Amino acid sequence: MELGRDPDRREEAEGNLTANRRPMHWVAPLALVAGLAAGSTTAAEPGKCTLVRIAEWAVRSPRGQPVVDGAINGQQIGVMLDTGAARSIILRSAADRLALIRYNSRGSRMIGVGGESAVETVSIDEFALGSEVRRNWRMLVAGEHEFGPDIAVILGEDFLSRTDVEFDLAHDAVRLFQARDCEGKDLAYWTTEGAGVVGFDASYGAGSAIELAVEVNGRPLRAQLDSGASSSVLTKSQAASIGVTPESKGVVAAGCSGGLGQKAIEIWLGSFETFRIGDELVRDPRIRFADIWRFSTIKRSSLIASRPSTLPDMLLSADFLRAHRVLVAHSQRKMYFTYAGGTVFPPLRAKECNEPPRAPADPTRAPASR
Repeated sequence: MELGRDPDRREEAEGNLTANRRPMHWVAPLALVAGLAAGSTTAAEPGKCTLVRIAEWAVRSPRGQPVVDGAINGQQIGVMLDTGAARSIILRSAADRLALIRYNSRGSRMIGVGGESAVETVSIDEFALGSEVRRNWRMLVAGEHEFGPDIAVILGEDFLSRTDVEFDLAHDAVRLFQARDCEGKDLAYWTTEGAGVVGFDASYGAGSAIELAVEVNGRPLRAQLDSGASSSVLTKSQAASIGVTPESKGVVAAGCSGGLGQKAIEIWLGSFETFRIGDELVRDPRIRFADIWRFSTIKRSSLIASRPSTLPDMLLSADFLRAHRVLVAHSQRKMYFTYAGGTVFPPLRAKECNEPPRAPADPTRAPASR
């Protein structure tokens, strides 16, 4: 693998931000952001671009994804930072482990890699993250297996999109910022040599996603930034359109993976000529590919199922973030990045396909909804 920059090509794919209407019980993540911002003491001159740091969290990566320490009702937990999750949730197995009462949420489901997951709710007396504590949270519950021995909460874009988020995983840190009067300004404050920059579509509504323009072997693709997945993956159909299939020379099976649902997808590892994002060019990358959205169908009735029509072509995941220093500037709808070292797409193997899911939760334990 060779990584370099193309001096004759600096592209930005500008996106549009649409209005987002959220259920009432999702005021809590916004209140936490407001609390963090209130704790900042940085003064800004009117009209001068100021990037105000409102939080810095120590990060660990037990399975590759960024995890920070938190607490629910005084019990220590892991909180995964997941730009690929539209909504913040508590995992069902964690809710049971923490002795939280789960309430039915009739007709509510989440869907993604691994299929559907029934949605419930819990009431949390106290949630602590860093120096901030929030009380009396009502939170969604989902997930059919564990994501790690102590991971309880998936903190998604409903929280993260309210700030500019810096992933400095090489130094085991994530920082939250508020940008003031910075429209059109370069926010890559850590470098004087220039950072790569790419615009993104921040789409909201039924879900939210950060979608970036990338190229694989010169083919333009839409990639979703997904810090909650350990390894980047290309859809099987897009890989095939480039000429890479499970039967291609040099392609090897790379295990299985999944998401909130119970089902697993088979993954392959193949060789590609180039991967490009902004002005950064990676030569001869080995990239995973899979039928990512195989189980991402929504059952409208017992006989009818449909699949969303705007699913991304690739998930750009924590392996990319670990090889770069990245600022997701929601305030500008841009992502700034510099190469930090290491292989951009390391060939790590997922779990074996016949390995059972970890600690599945029993949804029948939930009491009736009030």
